[in-house]
Order: sequence, then structure tokens, then C-alpha cells
Amino acid sequence: MKRLAVAATVGMLFCFGCGQIRFAPSESQKQNAWVHNRTAVIAAQEAQAEQASANLQELTKLSETQSRAFVAYCGLPEELPEAETAQDVLKESNVQLAATAIEQSKQRPDAWGVAGSALDLGIAIAGLFGGAYATRVIRFLQEAKAKSNALKEIVLANEIFKKTNPDAADAFKDAQRNQSPLTKQIVAEVKSS
Repeated sequence: MKRLAVAATVGMLFCFGCGQIRFAPSESQKQNAWVHNRTAVIAAQEAQAEQASANLQELTKLSETQSRAFVAYCGLPEELPEAETAQDVLKESNVQLAATAIEQSKQRPDAWGVAGSALDLGIAIAGLFGGAYATRVIRFLQEAKAKSNALKEIVLANEIFKKTNPDAADAFKDAQRNQSPLTKQIVAEVKSS
């Protein structure tokens, strides 16, 4: 039963991938969301004060409203960047902050990292309970983690082999042709991570 549960969890992870899993917002991302909101507020105020077209005023007003969602999603930073005026917002430090936030936003955990973390969590939880059954579960999860790491190493080594021996790549692919759809999907996940 426990093998089935672990296999189902790992299988779901590979089937659905990690596209929906993201790291929690960093302090830089929180600060950037805050500065974005302040930028939108100041832009809406400037558009109104300069009597910009009605269209531009409405756009900046909508941008200000939309920007609140970013702050709500990310949360407030521990330290609020200076962003009271347009000059504050346009400082080079905020341009750099935006660039940092963009790079951090692109990061996603890979399937192997998530699976390894899930197995580590399972080991830790089982360790809290103790006893003979927990010891067996810990041993099983450690074995599953070792097998997962071995699979990853094998797939990556195969990719290196195919790249360094292009004349053997077709024969290699022919040998893998009868793999199950799940195996093919797992291998594809490993290749993309």
C-alpha cells in the first residue's frame, strides 16, 4: 500500500510537472511589486495633474488598480523602498530591482528537486513518529530517493552519450522505442530539467 501511495505521488509529479510550482516571492520581488504599485499610483496622479487624454487617465487608473494585486500576491516587503515621488521611483536602484525581480521570477523548481524534497519531508515526518513501522517507511523513502537519483543520472548520462556519439544515436533511440508512455514522459521531464 505504501509503495502504491509513493508511486502515485511521484507519478503525479511527473505527469503534471512542476509548471504550477513556484518559489515563494523573494524580498526583491516583494519590493519590486511595491515599487510597481507606487509607480502606477504616481503615473495615474501625473496623468490627471497634466490633464492627459481621458484614455491615458483611465489606463493609468486601471494600472494602479491592477497593481494592487501584485502587492497582495507577493506580500509587503520587510523594507519598503523609497518611492514617494516620480524621482524616487525612477532611481537606478529601482531599475536594478526590477531586473533582479524578473530573473528571480523565471526560476522554477525542477521535478527532481520537488520529488527529492517531498521524499525528504516524508523521511522527516516518519522520523517524528518513530517505531518499527516508521523505520520501514524511512528505509523505503530513502531507497526511493536513491532510485530517483540513479534514474536521473542514467538519463543524463545517456544524453551525454548520444551527443558524444552521434553515429550511435539512432541505434540508441531504436532500443528505447518500446518504453511505456509513463517512462517516456519521465525521461522527457529529466531531459528538460
